[in-house]
Amino acid sequence: MTGGTYKALAGRIGQLVRDIQRVVHRIELLHNKAQQTGDNGYQDGVALNLHSFYAGFEAVFEDIGRTIDHALPAGGNWHQELLQQMAAQLEDLRPAVISQDTRICLDEYRAFRHLVRKVRNVYTFNLRPSRVDELAEGVQECFALISRDLEDFMRFLKAAE
Repeated sequence: MTGGTYKALAGRIGQLVRDIQRVVHRIELLHNKAQQTGDNGYQDGVALNLHSFYAGFEAVFEDIGRTIDHALPAGGNWHQELLQQMAAQLEDLRPAVISQDTRICLDEYRAFRHLVRKVRNVYTFNLRPSRVDELAEGVQECFALISRDLEDFMRFLKAAE
């Protein structure tokens, strides 16, 4: 690639990670308020931000798929296949973007995002509060895993160009 394409991609990834850090902070803040007050409105905010957490990383992966891999999965399972693609090394092209541990962690948030976004007639009051709590309590650990992986990948991008 020429013309700073890899460095530009690294810049976009870095900005999205910073944006998602703000989402993680909101999840933690709203989750704490939900726990303290029992107010379902805070729990709804947690669910929405959990959706945004995964959607943000999926946007990063789509950008990588378009810019470097020149291929994005299609079909009914494309979201899951995109995660698998990012966890795979592409010989002579790029290292794995994320580790298998990160893929497994993110897959939990992908499944939740799918539930919130794609399934008809699911309202936030139908979501299991225990599942929302579980994901909210694990978001910082998952964010740390993916942040580490993406920092490594951004170093690869900057060195490759």
